[in-house]
Amino acid sequence: MESKNSEQSNLDVNNIENTEENNAEQVLDKDEIIEKLNSDLEEQTKKSDEYLDHLKRNMAEFDNYKKRMAKEKENMYISIVGDFIAEVLPIMDNFEKAINAESTDESFKDGMHMIYDQLKEMLDRTGLEEIECQGQDFDPNLHEAVMHVEDENYAEKQVVEVFRKGYRLGDKIIRHAMVKVAN
Repeated sequence: MESKNSEQSNLDVNNIENTEENNAEQVLDKDEIIEKLNSDLEEQTKKSDEYLDHLKRNMAEFDNYKKRMAKEKENMYISIVGDFIAEVLPIMDNFEKAINAESTDESFKDGMHMIYDQLKEMLDRTGLEEIECQGQDFDPNLHEAVMHVEDENYAEKQVVEVFRKGYRLGDKIIRHAMVKVAN
């Protein structure tokens, strides 16, 4: 019996040693697994950071694209409307001449004035503004000098007379004012 007990003890000791070895291997395996998981986590974190950075860049590019398209649309609108208005302005000038011309037929003159007012009102709704000239300092960005006059009653480079009105649409000059400037 003793030999059975002794064999049993040896088996128990061997089992304990095997269990300890297995536990040590499991601990090593767990450390390796944790290390591998940490490595995978770092790799996935880097990938997700790259994707997030890519997404942010794409969103910024799209936002810039929307702003650029809105600005181009506004510029196109101003350009198209400006071209149309530039074609209509000579008609306005002719209406002003007709209204200021002497006429004995008051109803005809009133009708011309009504048409002129409607046309002017329509152009005002587009944002068209008349450039102020009379008494202002000459500005080559706004005015076109066609005559110069020497007159001590006026300051140097002061607009003395307006021959043709100038107009702007927003920041765009549709037509420069044609003026006489004092020197």
